[in-house]
Amino acid sequence: MQKEIISLAKITQFRSAVEEFSPFEWYRHHLEHDPISYNEETNSWNVFRYEDVKRVLSDYEYFSSVRARTTISVGADNEEGQHNSGRVDLSSDPPEHRKSRSLLSAAFTPRSLKLWEPRIHEVVSQLIRDMGDEPVIDIVKSFSSALPTIVIADLLGVPSEDRFLFKEWVDHLFLPLPADNVEDVQELKRQAAINYYNYLYPHVIAKRSQLTDDIISDLIQAEVDGERLTDDEIVRMTMFILGAGIETTSHLLSSTFYSFLYDNDQIYGEVQANRELLPNTVEEMLRYRFHMAKMDRTVKQDNNVLGVELKKGDVVVAWMSAANMDKEVFEDPFTLNIHRSNNKRHLTFGNGPHFCLGAPLARLEANIGLGLFMDQFERIEPVPGFKLEDHLTPSAAGQTLISLPVRVIRR
Repeated sequence: MQKEIISLAKITQFRSAVEEFSPFEWYRHHLEHDPISYNEETNSWNVFRYEDVKRVLSDYEYFSSVRARTTISVGADNEEGQHNSGRVDLSSDPPEHRKSRSLLSAAFTPRSLKLWEPRIHEVVSQLIRDMGDEPVIDIVKSFSSALPTIVIADLLGVPSEDRFLFKEWVDHLFLPLPADNVEDVQELKRQAAINYYNYLYPHVIAKRSQLTDDIISDLIQAEVDGERLTDDEIVRMTMFILGAGIETTSHLLSSTFYSFLYDNDQIYGEVQANRELLPNTVEEMLRYRFHMAKMDRTVKQDNNVLGVELKKGDVVVAWMSAANMDKEVFEDPFTLNIHRSNNKRHLTFGNGPHFCLGAPLARLEANIGLGLFMDQFERIEPVPGFKLEDHLTPSAAGQTLISLPVRVIRR
């Protein structure tokens, strides 16, 4: 059943795409003056402070992932666009959630990461070679969007020539529903779901007789309590994996390059000179520049654990990116600081039973991708005349960069 989609725009009321791309003042206001607020137009509660957000995400006795209303527009409203099946439901609560998560986690084991590392190195190296000697590159098209697309297609085990079909399908499947022309966007999502399902289903069937080291093969072999996934369930699970594997990592990488150019133009050189800073830099970018991470829950029973009276059935939106700016946890939180000692406490990947399984892969891609890029390019510089508002597009992660021209100076 398709859930009712709650309009985030009615909650945030940003005046421009640029404001949504850098919503720091909005977060500051709510953290300081309105940390738990009720939005009458959407009939939803919103929480912003770190401890409250963490409680909503992790306390499934009071806050359920089973919901009829949600802010997350994933998939489509046709049969092919449902990423959960009757037996496998990633939006369930423990203990039911355990089996679904255990089956999916078979594709994200430490062993898998070790196998994937050299493949990611190879993809990044090829992307850098493909940039040639051009003095200006579009870092989104040439790198931040291409890298996770190619990696996830490779890890799924689909033919490389079809990988950019995946990017197009994901772009459509994870589109937020706008205030106007909703039906046009819904139709894009439906068609993408049909194309994706019809493409991958026979591929999964064929894979059963030729298992290799890839995610689909891992899911085919996964077994929990004597149960295995059907072909249909694997196709739907991979739709979920695609969003986590492409959309979020692409956004992280493009926003990181934006930060290198426009938030603090000293960071690239500093990390370039001391690569030990790179992992912490990635964590700080996840805290500071992954700006619209949020998750909703439905109130399971009447309670006041957050200090307000919540009724069964109420929707609570937990703003993880706002929690990442809570001064009670992060000193001087609205400053980008790659030396921050506790930035790995960020909640960008969630918390509790539904913590993002793809987090290790996203971190691995970012660290390898940025490290190899720095091996090749001594400096990067902004291109004169860049206007941020001309380079943004709506996405599941809020406004994200659709292009970012960068002047590169090779070694």
